[in-house]
Amino acid sequence: MHRSSPRRRWIAASRRLREFKMIAKGLASTDHPILAHIIPIRRCNLTCTYCNEFDDFSKPVPTETMLRRIDHLGRLGTTIITTSGGEPLLHPELDLIIARVRSTGALAGMITNGYLLVPDRIRSLNRAGLDHMQISIDNVMPDEVSKKSLKVLDKKLQMLAEHAEFHVNINSVVGGGIHNPEDALTVSKRAIELGFTSTVGIIHDGTGQLRPLGERERKVYTAIKQFEKSSYSRFNRFQEAIADGRPNDWRCRAGGRYLYVCEDGLVHYCSQQRGYPGKPIEQYTLEDIRREYQTEKGCAPHCTVSCVHQVSLFDGWRDPQTLPPSDSGLDAAPLIQIESVRR
Repeated sequence: MHRSSPRRRWIAASRRLREFKMIAKGLASTDHPILAHIIPIRRCNLTCTYCNEFDDFSKPVPTETMLRRIDHLGRLGTTIITTSGGEPLLHPELDLIIARVRSTGALAGMITNGYLLVPDRIRSLNRAGLDHMQISIDNVMPDEVSKKSLKVLDKKLQMLAEHAEFHVNINSVVGGGIHNPEDALTVSKRAIELGFTSTVGIIHDGTGQLRPLGERERKVYTAIKQFEKSSYSRFNRFQEAIADGRPNDWRCRAGGRYLYVCEDGLVHYCSQQRGYPGKPIEQYTLEDIRREYQTEKGCAPHCTVSCVHQVSLFDGWRDPQTLPPSDSGLDAAPLIQIESVRR
């Protein structure tokens, strides 16, 4: 099936309508999460050196447990629920999980490395009702930093172009640890060529510090930014400051408008600031949402997690945060990777 077939156009139009409703709901009320990341399995089939979000031994979260967590996210009014990991495609009943997300009325997203995609698997994700998929490709040829290379994944991308009825975004990266920043431009061009959208992320350097992009990296970043009109996630002032190595002044709404639900079912601010609130999602309430919405986050100035930035933009113009940072042990140091994911 070609990417521009009538069926795909109809599905895309229906998805856009639900996205508009999500935006309207987010602007009308602050009493619900806009986005939740939920982890069905911590294990991953890859070992990218910059990633701290995986292990090589964890078992899948039992499906019934996942369904209960998703049901509660639905009761909280969550408008987008994205499965992540680890590698979510390693969960044996991921399709049931995605279908349950859709049954709550939420948009269903997934972040995957793409290695396990085959035509039958893509078609089953279509049937489950997946709305959005993101694949991060870090280089053209695999190296010691990452095996998520265009050489390895291009066949998978072609399969997606032929079979996927959901939106596909390809995220490339520049910054610390990436040997050839020009690879990101090659990846982005290939994504656009296949009918996908493209975003770029920034990884901090090997010392864990947020530093401005070098001349080569800045050229690549600027070139990819020209794809903005085709981009799944619009570039904004957060990424500009990150590229320049500058802190951001903003109101992080993590714990309120954005929830990170780990494999143990606990709510955390994000993948990089785990431990607080640390409350089971099935016990999470409107009171928790309102408290964290009003709570200042000490790690916010140097944060590079763009999905949290984008969610918080809904409320950047209203409601100053009146509660001081909680005694959560949050570290104000820069985080590990920007995740440029549309929600």
